[in-house]
Amino acid sequence: MLFALGEPVAFVALVVAFLLGLALRAVAMRFTARVVGLGDGRPVFRFSPRHDIDPFGAVSAAIGGMGWGRQLAVDEVPRWRGRGRAAAVFAAGPVACILAGELIIAGYALVSPDTSALVLPPGWFLRGIPAPLADAVALSLGVGLLTFGLLALIPIPPLDGFGVLWFALRNPGPSMAWLRLWFEDKNIGALVLLVCAFFPTGYPILLRVIDFLGMLFLRIWV
Repeated sequence: MLFALGEPVAFVALVVAFLLGLALRAVAMRFTARVVGLGDGRPVFRFSPRHDIDPFGAVSAAIGGMGWGRQLAVDEVPRWRGRGRAAAVFAAGPVACILAGELIIAGYALVSPDTSALVLPPGWFLRGIPAPLADAVALSLGVGLLTFGLLALIPIPPLDGFGVLWFALRNPGPSMAWLRLWFEDKNIGALVLLVCAFFPTGYPILLRVIDFLGMLFLRIWV
């Protein structure tokens, strides 16, 4: 997001999108857990910075354009009531953010006479796009939420996609245990993501990954 400081409106909208993504993710996951009978007793509609913000994810958002929320470990979600229910809990947050972002982008596409900006890669919006006030707000909010959700679906710890993958497997083997040991317990996953958010400095790897995942989600509205 720091790349967007040259466009103050876009910068503020991106910060709001990140915070909104954190809150929406937390609410969606807790609501889904409650619905499928795997709730942990926490209030559903309460966003707690202490429980929901990951410091490494916030640094990634500041430097690389987008970050992630505090990890929900697979051990915190019971497996015995069904792998599908457990996987749904992990998928709920990212999917809710993707849908919210697409809804905002769809609204922009419906009211804007010119949607040519939607052919740009998502990473360009995360670096601050120069546009009129209303367009900058809508595009930055929509793309910010979209990319928050897409990034969260990558299947490595500490991202939610790992939880989806873990419960999609009937019997996670030694390779998955190794991935948990190094990427989760030893925080190598967060380190890898931060390196991808920092380098190369001209256009970080993290933005390239987000571009690859998100291009279709924008171009369908052109």
